Amino acid sequence: MPALDGMRILDMTQYEAGTSCTQALAWLGADVVKIEKPGVGDPGRGLDLGLFEDAEYFVNWNSNKRSVTLNLESPEGRALLLKMLPKYDVFIENYGPGVIEKMNLGYEVMKAIHPGIIYGRIKGFGTSGPYAKYKSFDVVAQAASGALSTTGEAGGTPMRNGPTIGDVGTGVQMALAITAAYVQKMRTGVGQLIEISMQEAVTYFMRTTMALGSKWGTRPAERRGNGLNPVISLYPCTPFGPNDHVYIMCVTQRLFERLCTVIGRDELRTDPRFAEPKARRENGEALRAEITKWTRARMKREAMHILCEGGIPASAVFDTTDLFSDPHLKSRGFIHKIPHEALGEIPLLGFPPRLSESKVPIKAAPLLGKHTAEVLAQDLGMDATALKTLRDSGIVGNER
Repeated sequence: MPALDGMRILDMTQYEAGTSCTQALAWLGADVVKIEKPGVGDPGRGLDLGLFEDAEYFVNWNSNKRSVTLNLESPEGRALLLKMLPKYDVFIENYGPGVIEKMNLGYEVMKAIHPGIIYGRIKGFGTSGPYAKYKSFDVVAQAASGALSTTGEAGGTPMRNGPTIGDVGTGVQMALAITAAYVQKMRTGVGQLIEISMQEAVTYFMRTTMALGSKWGTRPAERRGNGLNPVISLYPCTPFGPNDHVYIMCVTQRLFERLCTVIGRDELRTDPRFAEPKARRENGEALRAEITKWTRARMKREAMHILCEGGIPASAVFDTTDLFSDPHLKSRGFIHKIPHEALGEIPLLGFPPRLSESKVPIKAAPLLGKHTAEVLAQDLGMDATALKTLRDSGIVGNER
């Protein structure tokens, strides 16, 4: 049985911070019903930009959900949403500041209708404080959390992280909080309001960086690029393309000594320039040159395998093409081939948590409004005639 079988989520999220949350819960077995604007849907679909099919961006974050189109700008559409509400355990939104209030769909409104509702809110800077009215997206949250200030080459400019830690880092934390609130509700019968600030969520990932250079917030932590320690750093490999590198991470004296053996340079272990951590830092460029001789003679995967087989923590720098063809990820069943109604068979990366007693097959993201009739019949007992009336009046979308 799926772990979250029985949990029902009314999903009014868009883009990524919210959709990553509800997708994680769907992959754990929750029934996620995504409420979207007729004709346009989640802006992440890209339909409002004139695309004729859902963007890869949207498909990546909306697996295992059902889509219902509902015009919430109309009183009738809003009333339908509130009529559906008692059928659900969770409501979640990540609109910009003040939007949900303009819709009159805040927590107190929903709690009055459904006292046990778990109501999740993702905001760039939370709903209180001097920044509460400020809008945010992923990299804005990275900047506001300190992540940009510690990313990049030493002496260079701040740099954004490639992974969208501002969005997905927030979304996964919200998924954890919703699951905890759901467990608590099972024990007490009481729902609650959950709020997550994207700024605060990303600071959660900053703790080690702060501990290595901030002195309890009394000075700014420095940018260190790929590492200032020559045995915790990035090294080039043949044929020297932009991602032809291997990252080596020898965090102990024992691992450094093991590295010397693995690359066939045991004499480096006793070389006074490199024998101790302090000496290695002082003579970093000289040691880097010695290690580089070895990595430059090998391709990145070859270097990775030799190092790892020798007990050294290391990895080739995988680019996104490497990920989808990686034999290890394939052997673990992490690369899924999923049929999509409009796009045909598409490759999707899987869900990292593996629960021995919870199996949920991955399904493609839904087409806009695909489940409108199905969900309204399930939740409200609505028949085809009533649905046609709603469609004709524009309260729900005309998508089929």
